[in-house]
Amino acid sequence: MSGPFVFGRHAPASHVIVHISDPHLLAGGARLGGRFDVEESLGRTLDAIRAIGSDSAAIVVTGDLADLGEPDAYRRLRAAMEPLAADLGCPIVWVAGNHDERPALRQHLLDLEPTEQPVTGVWNLDGLRLVALDTSVPGWHHGDLGADQLEWLSDVLREPAPHGTILAMHHPPLPSHIPLFDILELRHQDELADVLRDTDVRAILAGHLHYSSHGLFAGIPVSVASATCYTMNVARPAVEVNGMDAAQSFQLAHVHPDTITHTVVPVIAAPTGDHFTREWAQRMASLTPQQRLEEFSRKPVR
Repeated sequence: MSGPFVFGRHAPASHVIVHISDPHLLAGGARLGGRFDVEESLGRTLDAIRAIGSDSAAIVVTGDLADLGEPDAYRRLRAAMEPLAADLGCPIVWVAGNHDERPALRQHLLDLEPTEQPVTGVWNLDGLRLVALDTSVPGWHHGDLGADQLEWLSDVLREPAPHGTILAMHHPPLPSHIPLFDILELRHQDELADVLRDTDVRAILAGHLHYSSHGLFAGIPVSVASATCYTMNVARPAVEVNGMDAAQSFQLAHVHPDTITHTVVPVIAAPTGDHFTREWAQRMASLTPQQRLEEFSRKPVR
């Protein structure tokens, strides 16, 4: 038996979404702020995704794809990520962020006309609908959703999808305990909530904060992925939080019929034990449920 292994009440996920955010690439492979090697940290992230080797339905990158919106930064990002997507056999969903420039993003990642039109899209992933929204505002860093995009979203959600819908956006519709992010929050959240109520939207994927966070919006779980470039050191007082070259991560969203889980995957080199191997899992799979409990759950008598 090679897996997937089922030892509990839940069957394997019907879909696995790889959720990456905020690579902030620069032209020529330059360091961000002269300090952060964002291409190297993105490369480590992609290596980790490849090593996991899960059956991915899509790779979703929730914005700030390029730090300055430079054409070469988008070309470098595409060259780094498209081979991984080809190996996994899944699409990449590019989401615009406040650091992105729509014309360059559209031309160099999507092969579209370089216009200021919002970067939106809908993907049917074997019955799971994935919708990308564009919360970027040309010339500004805060987020917003105009009436046209909300009307478009309402039309998309009019009919439910077999496995429901996941939204991907850059600015999360959540409060942040870090004051600076509230200045750059998403506008027109009430109007977005009105569109989402009583629809089949099961989860919202977002970025922007450079730290992992979770909450509810209009009754829908929101999962914010940390950044691949640098993260916020939230171990400091909220008014003093600044970026650090540590704790980079991505997330895996596992879609089940009754729930969606979001797992933070740290991208770090660290010694790791080797007790729970594939051979161990195969041996567990050969046992009955009661035998597995005896083998792994029962505490030794002291």
